[in-house]
Amino acid sequence: MTLALSVELVATIAVVVGVAGAVNGVAGFGFAVVGTMVLAATLDPATAVTFMIIPMFAVNLALVGDLTREELRTCGTRFAPLLVAALIGTLLGMALLDRLPEAPLRILLGFVSLGFVATNQHAVPLPSLPVLSEREFADTPLVMAVVGVVSGVLFGATNVGVQLVAFVRSFDLSHGLFVGVVALVFVGINGLRVGAAGALGLYPDLGLVLASVAAAVPAVAGVAVGKRLRERVSERLRRGVVLGLLTVIGVRLILGGAGIL
Repeated sequence: MTLALSVELVATIAVVVGVAGAVNGVAGFGFAVVGTMVLAATLDPATAVTFMIIPMFAVNLALVGDLTREELRTCGTRFAPLLVAALIGTLLGMALLDRLPEAPLRILLGFVSLGFVATNQHAVPLPSLPVLSEREFADTPLVMAVVGVVSGVLFGATNVGVQLVAFVRSFDLSHGLFVGVVALVFVGINGLRVGAAGALGLYPDLGLVLASVAAAVPAVAGVAVGKRLRERVSERLRRGVVLGLLTVIGVRLILGGAGIL
């Protein structure tokens, strides 16, 4: 897995992560999936997944800053089983990442992209926890551990953590607290992934690491720009643009992996 950095490629990557950041700032979701899927359509899929780890860490670290110290302490304790289990699952997913052939991995990413679209359009509804007793059940360490491991495996291999997001959303937290908790989970996971990627040999050289670090700058800047634009764009248009883009990318990944494109 190598990445030859030309001026054109560096510029393309900067634009991709900047736009992905803006999408996240406007829509409130989509940085990891948009950035990863766009890059996977042009780069080796495993390289695209690995490359996005550090920018994802930077974006979520900025969002964690919205939590107070008390909220950090309370949420860290409450969701500790979910975080620990997700860390374990993520390591398993990353171990599989470099062992999957490029074509099947490209097809997998394509289906994950289309699955993300389907769940956000409610064509394939995610499990919800509308009853109080069920929410209390979800708050148990065992359930958090199971959800964390399964979701972590998929996240480690694809950068898509929609299952974790949906699970945290089921607790009916305030919007600000929900965003902060999700960011807290992904900061912990992606912080570990940086070291794990190096240990597993997913970073082929220092150039990829430095490029990934540099990409964090346009990523965070894109999120800031997107936040400013949020009030000027309707919810329907936000979702339509993001999901339409992911549909096109998902189809392209599947056809590319099948050798049609």
